[in-house]
Amino acid sequence: MNAIETATKMETEAIKFYREAAEKTSHPTGKGMFLSIVEDEKRHLLMLSDLLKGIDLKIQDVSPLKNIKTVFEEKKGQMMQRIAASEDELEAFKVAMDMEREGKEFYLKYGPTLSTETERRLFETLAREEEEHFRVFSNTYHFLKDTGNWFMWEERSIVEG
Repeated sequence: MNAIETATKMETEAIKFYREAAEKTSHPTGKGMFLSIVEDEKRHLLMLSDLLKGIDLKIQDVSPLKNIKTVFEEKKGQMMQRIAASEDELEAFKVAMDMEREGKEFYLKYGPTLSTETERRLFETLAREEEEHFRVFSNTYHFLKDTGNWFMWEERSIVEG
C-alpha cells in the first residue's frame, strides 16, 4: 500500500470514528466539533481519491479553525449551560487528538517522498489541516473539561483577589 492509499484509509477511518463520536456525544458543542471535522475529513478523502484516479486536482486550502468558529457562534447560547461532558465524551476527544497528531506526522513524513509536486503540496496542506484539527479538539476538550478556566484563559480574563 502506498502513502496515498494509506492516507485514504486513514481519512475513511477518521470519518467513521468522528461520525460515531458525534452520535454518542450529548454536549452540543462537542457534537458540533465532531460533525464539522467530519466535513473536513470528507473533503480530504475526496482530494486523495481524485489524486488516485488521476483527476486534475485542485487543492482546497481551507482553515478548519474558521469553520469551527462558526460552530461556536451557532452554539453560543447552549455553550454556557452546564451540561457536563461525560468521561466517554472526553475520552473521544483524547482519541481524536491522537488521531490528528498521528495524521499530521504521517503527512509530514511521507509528503516529501511523493513523486509529484501536486502530491507533495496536498500532503503539506493535509498536515496543516490535521494540526488545526488537533488544536480544535484540544481546545474543545479543555472547554468541556473545565469551562470556567477555559473562558478565563481563552478570554485572558484577569482574576482579582
